[in-house]
Amino acid sequence: MADRGSGGADPGMGQRLRRYQERFEPIVTRVLLLGIFATGLTAQFVKPVGDALEGKAYLGGALLSLVGYVLYDQVKELSSSVRPPARALVNSSQLGSFVGDAFHARHVEISFLGYTGETLFHALYHRLEGLLDNPGPTRRVTIRMLVPDFGQPMSVPSKVGEDDRPVDDEEFRTRMEQRCREYDNILSQLAVRLGAAQRVVVQCEYRLYQGIPSNKICIFNRELVLHGLYDVSARMRLHPMGDEYYDPKGYRTDLNVWSRQGTAAEEAAVSTWNKHFDDLWSLAKQPAWRQGAAA
Repeated sequence: MADRGSGGADPGMGQRLRRYQERFEPIVTRVLLLGIFATGLTAQFVKPVGDALEGKAYLGGALLSLVGYVLYDQVKELSSSVRPPARALVNSSQLGSFVGDAFHARHVEISFLGYTGETLFHALYHRLEGLLDNPGPTRRVTIRMLVPDFGQPMSVPSKVGEDDRPVDDEEFRTRMEQRCREYDNILSQLAVRLGAAQRVVVQCEYRLYQGIPSNKICIFNRELVLHGLYDVSARMRLHPMGDEYYDPKGYRTDLNVWSRQGTAAEEAAVSTWNKHFDDLWSLAKQPAWRQGAAA
């Protein structure tokens, strides 16, 4: 999966230009409006100036400019509030671009709640591996992965039984747990390599939550939240003529985008999602494979 900004023009240049525009546009506009107002008043009461401008309705124009000056901020705020978000809905296959954007920061923090996190894992692996050659601005990476407790009986994932009823299958749950364990080991090994090279400090931790994987949540640098719902009715077969299993397909999940750079409602939603994840993280337990490694 290609990372954004791997070639071509510097993506940060456009962002800097937009920041300069947002910073200086209000100042320039106000100066112009005040200048028109002052010129109009002067032309109304100072005859030489009025003659030079060859106008007659100076006072009306001046007052109109003053009204525009007063209403400028309100009009600007209104236009911002009704502007639709750039990406209101994305597919999980696009997670790589969000991971790439997050790594433009000095301290990267990525949090995940969902099924196995396979789609996010691949994007993280390629980005972390790239830090060995070119760390860029990144100096610290914190990764938190919340996955289901596959050691407990579950209705999803499970075997599809008679009348489409879910039947808990310990072997299939163990298969999913092993997948998460492999992802954890690979990311942890990369973290050790980066630390040994004194490039970037990387901390990656997996924890377990109770229940079935219904929500998919990705939080990037506590500034951007992606949230979607798994299709818990999705099925798969390990073999063409084998048993069917309820197995959510994370890469097919559409995700809503919430950003602190959006409206006030979006900013409030991001804060709520951050708190929700932090609370779940504090309640979650460490997986057995990590407890064994610690021992």
